[in-house]
Amino acid sequence: MIRTALPADLDAIADLHARARATYYRGRIPADAYAGEGERARTREGWARAVARGDGGAEGASAVLCAEQDGELTGVAAFRTVDGEATLTQLHVDPGHWRRGTGTALHAACLDRWRRAGIPRVRLEVYEHNLRAQAFYAAHGWRPDPRTPRAGSHHTLWLTVGEE
Repeated sequence: MIRTALPADLDAIADLHARARATYYRGRIPADAYAGEGERARTREGWARAVARGDGGAEGASAVLCAEQDGELTGVAAFRTVDGEATLTQLHVDPGHWRRGTGTALHAACLDRWRRAGIPRVRLEVYEHNLRAQAFYAAHGWRPDPRTPRAGSHHTLWLTVGEE
């Protein structure tokens, strides 16, 4: 089930976020940059801001969506539109739930929201070493930005939101 995130989900979201990030950051950047209590608190605070600005399920330009199975949070996605530019800021699936359709379901829910809101294009940045995510996004129609393909250690991708 995909649903709008609630403030009560913040601890579970922060924990899932940390587990997912560890799979692609471990061994590439210092652990304190993606793990530990200080980083968990910073992450939780960021998610709290995203949940607070979400549109609550209405036709809007910002949302945090949760994937849930049997009462367990299995994935989370967030997007935001600022100055007419929509960005998929986060999409994480708990590593214990990879390859079960969770990411695809979250992506489809985001795509549905973008279509209903009339958002024509969405951008994202994906870590250069996160090959799993890059393959996922390519399979879902995201393409590199030919003008600015990189943002530091991240690739910039765009998705054209078409009609169903």
